[in-house]
Amino acid sequence: MDEDAREQALLTALTTEHFVLQTSRSATITESVGRTTIFLSMLSASLIGLGFVSGTGHLLRPYLGAVLPTLVITGLLTFGRLVQNMVEHSLDLQRIQRIRAWYHRRFAADQDFFADAVAGGGGRAAIWAAVGERPRRRHLLFTTAALVGAVNGLLIGLGVTLLAGLFGAPPGPAIAVGVVAALAAFAIQVRHIRRASISMTA
Repeated sequence: MDEDAREQALLTALTTEHFVLQTSRSATITESVGRTTIFLSMLSASLIGLGFVSGTGHLLRPYLGAVLPTLVITGLLTFGRLVQNMVEHSLDLQRIQRIRAWYHRRFAADQDFFADAVAGGGGRAAIWAAVGERPRRRHLLFTTAALVGAVNGLLIGLGVTLLAGLFGAPPGPAIAVGVVAALAAFAIQVRHIRRASISMTA
C-alpha cells in the first residue's frame, strides 16, 4: 500500500471512529436521562402511594417497609450506572480529542481548526479545553450522579430514622441519627464520583 492510500485509509478509519465515539457519547447521555427518569418516577409514585396509605395506620408501616428498601436499592444501582456512564462519556471525549488533534496536526497547518485538541500539549488540558474549563470538585455536585446520590442519602436517612423510632428512640435523637446517616451516605457517594473522575483523567 502506497503512502497516499495508507493516508486515505487512516483518515477514513479515524472519521468513522470519530462518528462512533460521538454516537457513544450521545448514548451515555440518553441512558443517564432514562435511568434517572425511571428512578425519580418511582420515587414520585411512592410518595403518591404514601399519601393514600398515610390515613390508615395499620398499612403505613408495611408500605414503608416494602417501598423504602426498594427505592434505596434502585437508587444505589442507578447511581452506580450513572457514574459508569460519566466515566464512559469522558473516555469517549478523550479519544475524540486525540482524533481532533491528529486532524489539526495533519490538515490545519497554520489555521486554528481543532486547536483546542492540542491545547497545552494535549492530555488533560485538551480535555478541559473541550468542555470549556478545568473541572473542580464542586462541579461533581452538578452531575446527574450527584443528584441521584443526594436523593439516596435522603432515603437512607429516612430509613435510619424510622428504624431508630421502631427501636424506641425519641423523635429528636432519631431524626438526628437520620440526618447524620443521610449526610454520610451522600458524602460516600460524592467520594465515589470523585475517585471515578480522577481515574478517568489519570
